[in-house]
Amino acid sequence: MVDTVTLYRPVGPEELALVRDSGYRRWPPRLPGQPIFYPVTNERYAREIAEKWNVQDSGFGAVTRFEVHAAFIARYKIEKVGGAHHTEWWIPAEDLEQLNDHIVGEIKVVAEFAGSRG
Repeated sequence: MVDTVTLYRPVGPEELALVRDSGYRRWPPRLPGQPIFYPVTNERYAREIAEKWNVQDSGFGAVTRFEVHAAFIARYKIEKVGGAHHTEWWIPAEDLEQLNDHIVGEIKVVAEFAGSRG
């Protein structure tokens, strides 16, 4: 049995399309000006971001869930960025490929939100 930790990531349509293109196995490289990849520690927080921010920005937001080897994610401190459940890992962009190599199984979409734009 592999020891894993569950991570969540709220995404917009563009990032989700890139994840889909990878066969739901890898996160795309960070864009210029995005020095950190920040998966969150709980689904509640991921849903808040997807529904409030991603939908506002693009009309669509989704919550993904994925497993990572526990020994890998243990290198990173959990950061509290707001309320008690607003916690996330800050993974430097240069470590993202290593994170991808430590994903166990597939990245799963667990919730989707859509809004009206216009």
